[in-house]
Amino acid sequence: MVLSEKIQEYIQKLPPSFQEELFDYLEFLLAKAEREDKEWSRLSLASAMRGMEDEPEIYTVADLKVKYS
Repeated sequence: MVLSEKIQEYIQKLPPSFQEELFDYLEFLLAKAEREDKEWSRLSLASAMRGMEDEPEIYTVADLKVKYS
């Protein structure tokens, strides 16, 4: 039996008021996981970019343009 099936069995055994409380808690956990995901992404980018503002620019916008003849 997979975990989701076991969880479903336990949920069905709970009285409705506890099921509502569990639902609220699950929403809280989901929101927390999404926040942590966003914070981790922001932290990763900040760590990757740290110190780059002090580096000299080697390329310009003109270097990015490709000329087709």
